[in-house]
Amino acid sequence: MKIVYMGTPDFSVGALEAIIRAGHQVAAVVTQPDKAKGRSAQMQCSPVKECALRYGIPVFQPVRIRTPEAVRELEKYEADVFVVAAFGQILSRQILEMPRYGCINIHASLLPKYRGAAPINQCIIDGEKETGVTIMQMDAGVDTGDILTQKKVILEDKETAQTLFDKLAQAGADLIVETLPMIERGEITPVKQDESLASHVKMMDKAMGKIDWTQDAVCIERLVRGLNPWPSAYTFCKGKSVKIWSSDALTGDTDSTALPGTITAVAKDSFDVACGRGILRIYELQLEGKKRMDAKSFLLGSQWKAGMLLG
Repeated sequence: MKIVYMGTPDFSVGALEAIIRAGHQVAAVVTQPDKAKGRSAQMQCSPVKECALRYGIPVFQPVRIRTPEAVRELEKYEADVFVVAAFGQILSRQILEMPRYGCINIHASLLPKYRGAAPINQCIIDGEKETGVTIMQMDAGVDTGDILTQKKVILEDKETAQTLFDKLAQAGADLIVETLPMIERGEITPVKQDESLASHVKMMDKAMGKIDWTQDAVCIERLVRGLNPWPSAYTFCKGKSVKIWSSDALTGDTDSTALPGTITAVAKDSFDVACGRGILRIYELQLEGKKRMDAKSFLLGSQWKAGMLLG
């Protein structure tokens, strides 16, 4: 098939490479414009652009994909299908209807659950046991189109957003190369999404990582994993932020009479913090302006002790 591929972040790279290896003709890659990064403000291209350049594929980087000029550019490629994976811009109806087989999207959840920008993070925060990827026929809504194919992925007990990101990127790459020939042969019957089962998640931001110690330890531990590596869960101590990278929720007979956020015990390789229910045992953290380190190394050089209050 002749394909125009639209994507921007790391998540989109594996699927692009899989499509190329499967022998499809990628006529062009559409990705977000280069952005200034870091203190030097040096321009940096997206991971998908880097991949396209390695394979010698033409790259199109419109500031707004819906402009007449951008639409005319897309028409030049006469693609059979547009494959979209975390592109980052809304497509107009004119673009959605342009290719012979329309536009299909690789979405990192089992739709209709977890529509929106951050399904990977949210399913961990919510304590889901499984998630997956959906290949969807795009329509004018946000992740509301008909389901073409799906692939389930089981979450491990200590799954982080990063490890799940990697699993779902691979699952999406595998599923898209299975799905494209089925579309071409007319072997798929699209399935309407059940709106009664739909949920929507907003984009992650740093404010979401602030730990509320009055919550259950189980919920806080899931937040730590769901926001690892970005934007990360954090608290405060003596006016400085402290990122929490690894922890366990202790439940059962561990409820403390201490104020939530109070350090209740300090061991050689961990320390415990009282929560609204249960205890959060912390193994890895990062003090503001310092490097990430295990609790054992951190405690050797600190004066943290039982009775201190976080948050």
